[in-house]
Formats: sequence, structure tokens, C-alpha cells
Amino acid sequence: MRLIASRHPPRLPLSAGLFLDFDGTLVPLAQRPQDVLVGSWLVPTLEAIGRGLDGALAIVSGRPLRGIDAFLHPLVLAAAGAHGVERRDANGRIELHRSAPPAHVVACAGQLAARHADLILELKPSGLALHFRLRPALGALCREALAAALAEAPGVALEWELLDGHCVCELKQRAVSKASAVRAYLAEPAFARRLPVFVGDDVTDEDGIQAVQAVGGFGIRVGPGQTQARYRLDDTHAVASWLIEAAADKTSLRNERHEA
Repeated sequence: MRLIASRHPPRLPLSAGLFLDFDGTLVPLAQRPQDVLVGSWLVPTLEAIGRGLDGALAIVSGRPLRGIDAFLHPLVLAAAGAHGVERRDANGRIELHRSAPPAHVVACAGQLAARHADLILELKPSGLALHFRLRPALGALCREALAAALAEAPGVALEWELLDGHCVCELKQRAVSKASAVRAYLAEPAFARRLPVFVGDDVTDEDGIQAVQAVGGFGIRVGPGQTQARYRLDDTHAVASWLIEAAADKTSLRNERHEA
């Protein structure tokens, strides 16, 4: 991974297929996952961009699909949840890649959350997230304990991995990822032959960024940190401005097509 100079991304191309992370990208991070605030601009802006791109827009998030849909209601987009465990394609069909996480790792996370009131255990489809945003000093303890639990059973680490995010440690299947979700979308007619663009704020988004850049697209990293992305936006406010500008472009194009 490399750290590049901060370069503002170009306008979203009319030929783009757009992939967006949710937390830290479309909404500011919150102390608890359920407490994020969705700006009034978000749903109408995504709706306009989706129309302008003929449906080539997807949310790619660590959140489960039900959580994504709840925050974007009434909009229902193509979306990959739980790091690719759940994926709704551009036609609304849902693919599931669920597998029961190792019970002893789940138990370890539960014991940590029971001992430390500031830890939040979020059980996900085929995985979990242990949040320590309320007490960042517990981060090392969470990582070390979960890593030790994962190493206890021979072979388990071949199928499961730990991800380090912004004040969160996540357990997920190795077989799925944001990158695998992006590649699946790029094989669909709605996204095929488009310029793929991935926007994300975390190390957990880097594989999605890598996937789009490997086929000639570009990534946008939100906020500081090492990244492979070609471009950077400072924060969620900068993302909002960039997307609102894109929505205006796509609306103008759609009107021109209609008038023609």
C-alpha cells in the first residue's frame, strides 16, 4: 500500500460504474453503529446518480443489507453487505454466501464485551464486529484476544480472517470481500464496459479500490491514511459535495436526452 499526495478526483464520468462505502464515506462515523446520521442530501442525490448512470451504482459496505436499506429508505440500491456475504445485484436478486463463524471466536468476543461496557459487539451475517470507539485504548486487547482465539483451532484461519477498521475489529470469511463483490458487479450488464470507481475511507476498502484500479478504473480514499487510491477527498463533507455535483451533471444529461 502506498501513500500518495492528496489529489482531488475529477468529476464523476458519465461512463462510470460507481461503488460507495457507507460509514465514513456517505455518513460520518458515530460512537455506535446505530447512531449514524444520514444527511437530507443523501437519498435524493444517490437516486439522481443512479438514474443518470442507468443503474450502475452500488453500496459496498461492512454493514448488513438490512442496515443499509434502513438508512437509505425508501431507496433500494444494488448493494453488497457484510463485506460481500450478502449481495443484491442490479436486478434486485440477492446472493448469500453465509457460513457460521467459529463459535469459540464469537464466544471470545462476547466475553470481552461482557467484561468491558464500552465495547459493542455487533453480530453480522457470517461474522462479527467488535467496536471500541467508545474506548480506543481497548483496541489492542480486542485484536490480540480475537487473534489468539482464531489461532486456537487448526485450519480455522484458512477460512476466516480479522480485519482492522476505524476503532473496530471484524471477523469475516476469507472467501468473500468488497473486491469479490465489485468483480461480481462488473460482470453484470448494468456495470459491464463502464469505468469503475470505488470510494471508501478505511483499510477495509482498499481491496475494493484495488479491484477497480486493476481493470482501469480509479479509487478515491476519504480522509487520511495509506492508500492505493489515485485520488483523495478530505472527509464526508467533501464526498457530499462531489456527489451532489455528480448528481447535477447526471440530471442535466438525462434532461438533454429527454429533450432530444
